[in-house]
Amino acid sequence: MVDAPVRAMHWLMAFSFIGAYLTADGERWRLVHVSLGYTLAGLLVARLLWGVFGPRPARLSSLWRRVNGTPAWLKAAFTGRIDFRQGQNLLLAGSIVLLLALIAPLTLSGLGVYQEWAGDWLEAVHEFFGNALLAVVLAHVGVVLGLSLLRRRNLVAPMVTGRATGAGPDLVKRAFAGVAALLIATVLAFWAWQWQGAPPASAGAHAAQSAHDDDED
Repeated sequence: MVDAPVRAMHWLMAFSFIGAYLTADGERWRLVHVSLGYTLAGLLVARLLWGVFGPRPARLSSLWRRVNGTPAWLKAAFTGRIDFRQGQNLLLAGSIVLLLALIAPLTLSGLGVYQEWAGDWLEAVHEFFGNALLAVVLAHVGVVLGLSLLRRRNLVAPMVTGRATGAGPDLVKRAFAGVAALLIATVLAFWAWQWQGAPPASAGAHAAQSAHDDDED
């Protein structure tokens, strides 16, 4: 079983990143881009906290233990003893670690660009991490779909239903639906607050036109 907060954070992160990536260019969607960036950063903090205080399967220590098995697996592979099952798990765990690791520099550089802390170089850094995270996201999706076909088992379903197929012990005794509901409500409230504080569309267009005129002068 995958607990409800992990599933909620997974899909909210996916939506926030995709939305932010698609609204990265142009002033028209700037507030949406920035709001989704803040959301992504907040969700990373929430995931780290849940990875420390949440149930054992959701803890980051469990994920890190899997990744720590990489050197031993590579050493065995070089001697011809290849554990394909463990290799698949390492690949999946490694992609998740990379996803979480890239969110921090992406959102921090984005904040710096928005607050105009530095010049164009920071914008280039932000774009680099955005493209890097996109590449890892696509690789992660490819790994999940590939392993689903290889194992003839839907690995996407547990992130939707919370239930894994097949027999076995249920390592998560509670779904923690209340925590997930509070998380989703917080994100929606933040988006509503950002929307309420947004300038009118006409004002935004006028500001963008004024900036463009100033650049031409």
